[in-house]
Amino acid sequence: MRTIRDIRESLPEDQARHFDAELADTELEALPEMLNRWVQLATDGFEEFLLSSPFEELEFGGRSYDDDQAGDR
Repeated sequence: MRTIRDIRESLPEDQARHFDAELADTELEALPEMLNRWVQLATDGFEEFLLSSPFEELEFGGRSYDDDQAGDR
């Protein structure tokens, strides 16, 4: 990423609002650190990982030890 616009466009809409707010309140001396942090957030791939197939092969509502205890009673 080469510009502040690149960083902003790579963020989801809700994060872009936080980015804008932080950018507006960041002092010039702290700007490089702030931008580096947001670049890492924008390019870490975590959101893509979650959206790819976040709950594949997971079953909700049961606990693995429920079946074990049912046989012991």
